Amino acid sequence: MTPKTAATSCVQSLGWVALIGLLATGCKTYEQKNTAVKYWHQGNLTNALAEAAHMAEHNADNKDTVIWRLEEGAILRATGQYDDSNRALDAAQAKMDDYDAKAKVRLGQETEALLSNQANLAYEGRSYDGIMLNTYKALNYLNLGQPDKARPELIRAYQRQKDAVEENKKRIEKVQEEAAQSKDTAAIKKAEANPKFQAQMTGTNYAALNHLKAYSDYVNPFTVYLDGLYFMATASDGSDLERAHKSFERVAGFLGDNPYIREDLAMSDRLIAGQPPAPITYVIFETGCAPVRGQIRIDIPIIVAKVSYVGAAFPTLQPHGNFLPDLTVMSGTNAVTTALLCDMDSVIGLDFKNDMPIVITKTIAATVTKAIAAYAINAAASQQGGLYGLAAQISTAVYQGAVNIADERTWTTLPKKFEFCRLPTPADRKIELKTPDGRPIMPVTIADGTINLVYVKSINATSPLLVTQIKLK
Repeated sequence: MTPKTAATSCVQSLGWVALIGLLATGCKTYEQKNTAVKYWHQGNLTNALAEAAHMAEHNADNKDTVIWRLEEGAILRATGQYDDSNRALDAAQAKMDDYDAKAKVRLGQETEALLSNQANLAYEGRSYDGIMLNTYKALNYLNLGQPDKARPELIRAYQRQKDAVEENKKRIEKVQEEAAQSKDTAAIKKAEANPKFQAQMTGTNYAALNHLKAYSDYVNPFTVYLDGLYFMATASDGSDLERAHKSFERVAGFLGDNPYIREDLAMSDRLIAGQPPAPITYVIFETGCAPVRGQIRIDIPIIVAKVSYVGAAFPTLQPHGNFLPDLTVMSGTNAVTTALLCDMDSVIGLDFKNDMPIVITKTIAATVTKAIAAYAINAAASQQGGLYGLAAQISTAVYQGAVNIADERTWTTLPKKFEFCRLPTPADRKIELKTPDGRPIMPVTIADGTINLVYVKSINATSPLLVTQIKLK
């Protein structure tokens, strides 16, 4: 090798070392950054909101804008700040819409992710994010006494559910097509087909995904039920009542033989027939916390000489267990207990499961790219002899360890599940809420209205119940 060539190789090696040092900077996982959710899990809404608002402002226009605005919006809603909640959710929606409008692949981000990890891509919002975003906005408008503004939000949530299956299919096809065109296709396929790798990806860390409650892909039964309640209570014509009946039928298909949904269907039939509604009170119980994402590290079976590290990190879904399972609503001698309406663990888990083919392909592609880049750096540096080769191997090993993190971003302030019940509004308009843990019974006076919704939120098994009311009719 000539001195000039050696010098060039040396400079290139040092340049790569500088680059990988830059890319490795700040590779913290979302779980490590998300102090807000730690306070949220404790039921400390004041600190949770302060942390989420700070992070939302700090990430006001970058790859993490959507996720932090979603977190902020949910916490603001829980604290009763409905206008501010909608502003945060609007900011998330504007960013999500902007991503949707960009047809071209964001090549710069994709390239950076190949050299680091999927957490460096913009968080564009998952299917259930968009559905719950519009659902929460609709509820916020109902809480604010603005039912006309809730209508377009529910319509958009319905459309998101219809579009999600086809959009996910296109995403998978696009990623598979890109992988097939990669110069490293053989290495990617080899890694994906490796029996040891396959065993790890179907092992205990992912076994629970095969036992999720079966909903249609990307359908949120709570959103569908709220759609039915809204269009039944606010119907301006027969088509609204027909829509309500159809939504209740869809929910019945998810829940099976449930007495509450049977009564809703019967009530919507009477309304369609022109009979006035009897005074009715609905109770929605939003309980617990959504799953968080963790990660596992798996060695990718790629043999490349002089590469110190060829591991890859994959996301896992970790359910949150600290929650109240149900709520009993009492009125005189009458008592009803809430029943499951929507298991958000399943909604989120099914989305996670559907997305895994994309995650696996992208993660393996990035691992291959980093392994080959590390090999090139180490090979060039080793020709210089002395400390160059050692420094390069140490740097590439440190770099690959630092950037080997999974994308743990997920909307952590969603609930674990939604429960519901219904009962005739008592003449004295008084009900009592009883939790299964024996805490003091909470009295609630039903507001004036023919169709009322009492909305109860519980963050963990010991946190106070947060109770609000909405007059639907």
